[in-house]
Amino acid sequence: MTSSSSTATARTSSEARAVARTQTLIKGENGIGTVRKTTLPGGLCIVTETLPSVRSATFGIWAHVGSRDETPALNGATHYLEHLLFKGTNRRSALDISSAIDAVGGEMNAFTAKEYTCYYARVLDTDLPLAIDVVCDMLTGSLIREDDVNVERGAILEEIAMTEDDPGDCVHDLFAHTMLGDTPLGRPVLGTVDTVNALTADRIRRFYRKHYDPTHLVVAAAGNVDHNKVVRQVRAAFEKAGALKQPDATPIAPRDGSRSIRTAGRVELLGRKTEQAHIVLGMPGLARTDDRRWALGVLNTALGGGMSSRLFQEVREKRGLAYSVYSYTSGFADCGLFGVYAGCRPSQVHDVLKLCRDELDQVAEHGLSDDEIRRAIGQLRGSTVLGLEDTGALMNRIGKSELCWGEQMSVDDMLTRIAEVTPDDVREVAREVLGQRPSLSVIGPLKDKQASRLHEAVA
Repeated sequence: MTSSSSTATARTSSEARAVARTQTLIKGENGIGTVRKTTLPGGLCIVTETLPSVRSATFGIWAHVGSRDETPALNGATHYLEHLLFKGTNRRSALDISSAIDAVGGEMNAFTAKEYTCYYARVLDTDLPLAIDVVCDMLTGSLIREDDVNVERGAILEEIAMTEDDPGDCVHDLFAHTMLGDTPLGRPVLGTVDTVNALTADRIRRFYRKHYDPTHLVVAAAGNVDHNKVVRQVRAAFEKAGALKQPDATPIAPRDGSRSIRTAGRVELLGRKTEQAHIVLGMPGLARTDDRRWALGVLNTALGGGMSSRLFQEVREKRGLAYSVYSYTSGFADCGLFGVYAGCRPSQVHDVLKLCRDELDQVAEHGLSDDEIRRAIGQLRGSTVLGLEDTGALMNRIGKSELCWGEQMSVDDMLTRIAEVTPDDVREVAREVLGQRPSLSVIGPLKDKQASRLHEAVA
């Protein structure tokens, strides 16, 4: 198959075959870091990044479905389905799927988020055809038998229980609910005990058929890979399964929208007998497509992204009030969240909240110093590169970029965008984001008097 920046290529056989469109999205030096994309008839998109210097490859399939695509009655269906695709196909049992990858020393897994799901396998480059065949078989030929649904229900209920036993994790789900309420984005990815118990094999099968059409999928491979070979192998696997039925179909576009979060001053407390109180203080952030996300990334790094950050220095280093304290951002297609997390002794909750709120207000009003911004830019640039040092990270980057943005950005371009952030950019986004009235989520053993004072932190 030949390719160029916008070359249409056709494969011929004993009978006419539809045309596949191939593009070079990022041209690397001597082929290193080259990102290419082919769209097959049937609407399946395949992107690869070539890194000939490694001996491994990571292959993944991203599905354009997450927990935000669920109705209240289907909450947890996306994650449930993620589990079930490992339970067997017409060609392989669950044991066959896992043993095939184990036999070559590879690793295989999946994850579900609010806006997408990903299935992947990391193997030696010579075993990439096997990984492609196994993962494609799972995605196109899952049986979703009633017996498997009933067995896996117990595993998922245990996963929910495990999450609830970790308040440092659970508090982020609580914060999403505090900010977004009983909406698809505000509900937990895992679902609840009630919704998981109510899901049936028939309902999950219908959900599978609706959301796992080739037009809803992005195939991504990174490492010592040959783009044309990956395309041929993926195409053969999908055609063998009869999945490319509509030659004129096109991939669905990335999500968009204009959802706004107007929540301010809300407080949610979940009483638990824990040794620590776990808190998230936050407000609406930015959508992942907002151009100001680069400035927000610098702000987040300086405020709570490392040991030299303001929050770490003020809360932990100077006063020893918390072991873990940090800030973070969550960007969705049409909105975002900004949060500050801390875990502390229940008796210290109000001191920690006051310190965090004071820092947010201080940065919103006066901004960060130029030194803090320069340090944050350097830290963010370094962590960006170091985070892309393995084939799994590269596969995640190109797959998520294609699914969520519909475009690819080279690492050099990303570093340039970070370096171009100015102190004024950071101060402006700080005023806009941190200047909003926050909301608060808390999990812990707070007494009535302590709980009644929580509203002071968001007043």
